[in-house]
Amino acid sequence: MTWGDGRQRTEGGGRKENGENPMKIQSATELEVYRQGYQLAMEIFQIRRGFPREEIFSLTSQIRRASRSVCQNLREAWSKRRYEAHFVSKLTDCDGENAETETLLAFAHDCGYLDARTFQQLTDANRSIGRMLGSMLKDPAPFLFKPTH
Repeated sequence: MTWGDGRQRTEGGGRKENGENPMKIQSATELEVYRQGYQLAMEIFQIRRGFPREEIFSLTSQIRRASRSVCQNLREAWSKRRYEAHFVSKLTDCDGENAETETLLAFAHDCGYLDARTFQQLTDANRSIGRMLGSMLKDPAPFLFKPTH
């Protein structure tokens, strides 16, 4: 199994680069899906400034909260990886928030708040995150905490 950039995943969430010893991931912030989710949330934070004032308590607030929730739920999932069912449950929450973000991006575009190019870039990033979350949901075992005796 690979991480998407050619590195091999190893048991317990470590990475193996060019045959070197696996590096153990200590925090969810080290996961590529977290990094991309955080970057997308920050991009959404910046572009929402161009939304009309009347959207401040609806679309603007919703899209900020949904995009941020992906990373927040991923951090929570990471802390619960000792128990597969809890881990998968929180990953499912991440995936749901990511889907909500995509829906809100579509509304922003269709309301004329996002141009086609920006919408496509944000949607592509969102779908990339969704594919990574889907992969983790399909095979959570490499990410689960395995105590050493």
